[in-house]
Amino acid sequence: MSDIHWEDPFCGEGANCFRLGTDTEGNAYIAIAGQENLPLTDTREALAQLIRGIKAGKADHLL
Repeated sequence: MSDIHWEDPFCGEGANCFRLGTDTEGNAYIAIAGQENLPLTDTREALAQLIRGIKAGKADHLL
């Protein structure tokens, strides 16, 4: 695995914290804080699409 730059964790009240990361090869990573060795991996574009979809409300039914 490439050298991953992890962002600070995103945490909810009483919930696990998620971390987003990227590398210099154009990959993006999502992991539970403390479990960064087991990330979900895809392209940066895929991560951008996920974030845009969430911001547009496409995951609101999960709340």
